[in-house]
Amino acid sequence: MKAGIHPEYRDVVFQDVTSDFKILTRSTLSSKETVKWEDGNEYPLVKIEVSSSSHPFYTGQNKLIDTSGRVDKFRKRYAK
Repeated sequence: MKAGIHPEYRDVVFQDVTSDFKILTRSTLSSKETVKWEDGNEYPLVKIEVSSSSHPFYTGQNKLIDTSGRVDKFRKRYAK
């Protein structure tokens, strides 16, 4: 591997903002925010909107998100 061209691979905490689920893992993502983890160390914090604790596939709760009536238009068009 060439030196100096790869991003830094370090410990990062990912936080699901909808369910407040946090996980410590390794990543190349960087963040200006930090959080104190259970082991007493501070790690960069990356906020995400969907994780295994909030995704419908893993939770079993399917949600239908309708953006400006597109689902209704589709159902009306193909109801025949």
